[in-house]
Amino acid sequence: MSNDGVSPTVIQNQNAPLLLPNEPARLSPDDLDRLLIFCVEHHASDVTIQTSSKVLAEVYGKMREVTARALSHAEVSDLMNGIYGANAVTQILSGVDIDTQYEVRPLRGQRYRFRVNGTGCYVHGHEGIQITLRSIPLDPPLLAEMELPQNLIDALIPSQGIIVVAGATGSGKSTLLASIMREILETKDGKILTYESPIEFVYDNVKAPNALISQHEVPRHLADFPTSVRNALRRKPTYILVGEARDAETISAVIDAALTGHTVYTTVHSNGVADTIRRMVSAFRAEERHSRSLDLVTLMRAVIWQALLPSAEGKRVALREWLVFTEEVRDQLVKCDFS
Repeated sequence: MSNDGVSPTVIQNQNAPLLLPNEPARLSPDDLDRLLIFCVEHHASDVTIQTSSKVLAEVYGKMREVTARALSHAEVSDLMNGIYGANAVTQILSGVDIDTQYEVRPLRGQRYRFRVNGTGCYVHGHEGIQITLRSIPLDPPLLAEMELPQNLIDALIPSQGIIVVAGATGSGKSTLLASIMREILETKDGKILTYESPIEFVYDNVKAPNALISQHEVPRHLADFPTSVRNALRRKPTYILVGEARDAETISAVIDAALTGHTVYTTVHSNGVADTIRRMVSAFRAEERHSRSLDLVTLMRAVIWQALLPSAEGKRVALREWLVFTEEVRDQLVKCDFS
């Protein structure tokens, strides 16, 4: 084994198939747990199951085959129904994708957790389904392990304001936010309310001497993110985490929560720090953009954008850019036109 715990064989044979031992003739929901455990134990971050395709696992950014044969539509449908419930395939084929979570507990005290998306697609001219399962570590990482500069760490837990973590899908936004939530639980006083779609990291093993966290899944517990923020404001939180600020209503709710004295964390899909602010402002109607851009500039405490890139060792490392909103930065941004 290498010093980081990764077998050299895993790195050297990145493009080789990673075949499931004793692959069954038909992959049923009863086989899913064994498949997922096998993938995670071989360092897979994501597992993709699709109609008429072999199961693929992403290991340090490389796609590797896990089954020797392609799965039928019936197999994939049964797996999706096994993950979500009997109506999953009906919902997907009606044009509504599914975001949920899945958990495997092979032994007492042992848990494997996954974020799941099921979406309809065309495969060879026929209806198909793609299931994407992202492995979620049982415990969130320590903030100290995220290799952030001290001036940025100092800005990440303000008494009031907005912290935005940005990047593309799969760039580690949830991991960074989870490390911040862990830091709050372990070192601060207060109540954290998170609204996620779905819930990813959990904090069962985190010692929280003076803090409490309550996690909610959208739309299971509350209908949408704007509704979630309104719910939060009735519950006297210290910190609020909103899974994604994707539309004007959600961004407005985030702003209003910060205006009432709360610390709000959220994510945005963007291509950089400047693009993050531009995307948030452009979500509003033209007549609202100026006032809302001023609100954002006033309330922002930090924006962190990141991407995961392959390293020389065959793993992935975070590339980041960030902006801490000092008074000097705000004075400059007030003069900018983000529309």
